[in-house]
Amino acid sequence: MNHTLDLTGFSPKAITPFSITRNDWGVAPDGTAVDFTNYYMTFDGKPFYGVCGEFHYSRMDPSRWDEQLAKMAAGGVNVIATYVFWNHHEEHENQWNFSGRRNIRRFIKLCAKHGLKVIVRLGPFDHGEVRNGGIPDWMYGKPYEVRSVDPGFLDKVRDLYAHVAAQLDGLYFKDGGPIVAAQLDNEYMHSSSPWEMTTGITNEWVPGGHDGFAYVHALRRIAEEEGISVPFYTNTGWGGSPVPDDVLPLWGGYAYRPWLFYAGPGEHPVTDEYVYRNFHSNDCPRGEEFAPTYEPETKPYACCEMGGGMFSSYNYRFVLPMKSVDAMSNIKMASGCNFLGYYMFQGGSNPIGDGIYLNESQLPKISYDFQAALGEFGQTRESYRRMKAVHYFALAFADRLCPLGVAVPDGQESVAPTDMHTLRWCVRTDGERGFVFLNNFQDHASMPAKYGESVSVTLASGETVTFDGIGLASDENCILPFNMDLDGVTLTAATAQPVTVIAPAGADHRTFVFLKPDGMDDCWFRFADGTVHHVPADAQMEIFPVADEAGHAVDIVCVSRAKADSMTVVADGTALVFAGEAVSQNAAQPSIINDGAAVYELDGRIVVESTEASVAVTSYPADFLAEQSVQYKPVDVIPSVQKLSDTRYVIELPDDLLAADGVADMRLRVRYSGDIGWLWCGSTLVDDNFCNGDVWEIGLKEYVQLLEDHRGQLVLTITPIKEGANVNVESAMAARMENVDGQQAGLESVELQPVYQSVLRAD
Repeated sequence: MNHTLDLTGFSPKAITPFSITRNDWGVAPDGTAVDFTNYYMTFDGKPFYGVCGEFHYSRMDPSRWDEQLAKMAAGGVNVIATYVFWNHHEEHENQWNFSGRRNIRRFIKLCAKHGLKVIVRLGPFDHGEVRNGGIPDWMYGKPYEVRSVDPGFLDKVRDLYAHVAAQLDGLYFKDGGPIVAAQLDNEYMHSSSPWEMTTGITNEWVPGGHDGFAYVHALRRIAEEEGISVPFYTNTGWGGSPVPDDVLPLWGGYAYRPWLFYAGPGEHPVTDEYVYRNFHSNDCPRGEEFAPTYEPETKPYACCEMGGGMFSSYNYRFVLPMKSVDAMSNIKMASGCNFLGYYMFQGGSNPIGDGIYLNESQLPKISYDFQAALGEFGQTRESYRRMKAVHYFALAFADRLCPLGVAVPDGQESVAPTDMHTLRWCVRTDGERGFVFLNNFQDHASMPAKYGESVSVTLASGETVTFDGIGLASDENCILPFNMDLDGVTLTAATAQPVTVIAPAGADHRTFVFLKPDGMDDCWFRFADGTVHHVPADAQMEIFPVADEAGHAVDIVCVSRAKADSMTVVADGTALVFAGEAVSQNAAQPSIINDGAAVYELDGRIVVESTEASVAVTSYPADFLAEQSVQYKPVDVIPSVQKLSDTRYVIELPDDLLAADGVADMRLRVRYSGDIGWLWCGSTLVDDNFCNGDVWEIGLKEYVQLLEDHRGQLVLTITPIKEGANVNVESAMAARMENVDGQQAGLESVELQPVYQSVLRAD
């Protein structure tokens, strides 16, 4: 079917100043200035495409911070957002803790080391599925309401901000540091969380707030008076939260919503998160998740909470479709977003409080894995590998992409989420050049593959560019260019997605990198001089030169989606490294299988991390790496399991878990049936899990000393699924006893999986 878009009446996007930055705090010592237009963020007047990933420092052992930040940078993230959870720092009144995993100063210095900018989400209320949303328990007994302009509460906020400011001193953008913004409270007048000390009794909730702009203004005034000297402030915009004119509103989108089932299990509806629209249009349809109180064209549409994963709550257990994440990136980018923000990008583990756990009651006490792109213990997931392509694209072509307006084809904004057959597409353009975005993913449904589709775009000049032979596999998405300048060579159109451009050392021209989307069997490049290059359907990597009569020349690398997933841009954009590939054994249709290897740069070294002892590694240019594989002697460590009952097991681990050459971590992988899994070492709860049918993984490197202290012994307890449960309260002596008709629990398997690390290149 042919789909058309007429741009003959289209005008380029109107870009105007949007002044929310403080001039005295928005300029770095080297003169670099941060600012905004009504459409995008700038540094020194140049468009900046933000890719922001949420990482909670206090939810991870600090021994992992450095390498996980390195992975985020390697994945195309350039901004880190992090919550300051008040009750992680002042669990007891006037007793402050900024040590260990609570050392925000060290964490932010590591962000700077990896070239990552930082947004500090200050609170006082955060939510983040922590106990009381981050408000300390002792605040419940104060003679004032939290999240209000009561002077008593604001005095306590001042104390919080003063202590945080002391940790952040010298790390602001004006000092040459990475901190560019701070968020004031979170979802004010929209959302709250339980007062956990009342859960199961009176079930009270932390107040949501009712003081509007006065509260936000008060928080900003206090923050600035206490020395939190950021160029600009942010606030969540959804749900009617008040956002003053001098604060940047941030948005998001969650297609998987466990909070719908807080009161009990139910069936999740499809959502409209995977339908294109123009969020930067005053005519954009308003809805529950986007109902701004301002004209959308006057401020950037920027995000802080796109679903980079999602937790399984007690009443809503599910396995996240990993392709849902980059599909949402595609949707948001096409719909006018010039700042992607994921919650969460990095999963974590809650710290343990003083005699209490610091979780929200609908979630596990320790685990906050969130099924995120980077897991609780550093796992790299399919979503991480897929997102790299769209992130690299945003970073490499920010100056071209950011100014482009949105052209939504007729009918696209009204596509029903239940419509599985209509091709979903949108365009970012200035009228003559731009990108066609396509999406074939829908949450809580299965989209059939699309074949034989075509798209025709009539440009403002009257010329028509046609993309024929479009195919998309189920759940795939892509971005196709038209009239794209490749260093002087004009690419009229292609059914391949631009990913990045690199400048190989010693080369006299650059290399543009594209990927062939899954299902795009007819992958072609059409140039202004009339030449067409077809990429063979089974090609995993095609390299070809292009030149025009004027002497402009570039090389093009086109890789399959699977090979793109294994690709990392390294060495300041001068090379590509491909790692973790294995070719399937299907001779009729060979394909690449990725074993989850991750490549990142740390302390001047290019590191590969994998759960396989043998890792295939290649590069572009081919001579960038001296070695084409990494080989360690496989480590086969088998735990001993003693069954005490269906619900209780002793797991004995061998000594020297990490002693073998190349082993940087060891993951315990548990499969079980039941309701909740609990893993103990002595009296310490190491991790817990709401069973959702997926494997439960626990990294052990931060527990090596604890394991040694307990002779390598872990205890796994399983809360069974109970049938016909009831509590007998009929005894005259007021005894309570649970009776059940039956229960299900059992350990299916336990294994240890080594995590190998190797240096590929050291400069």
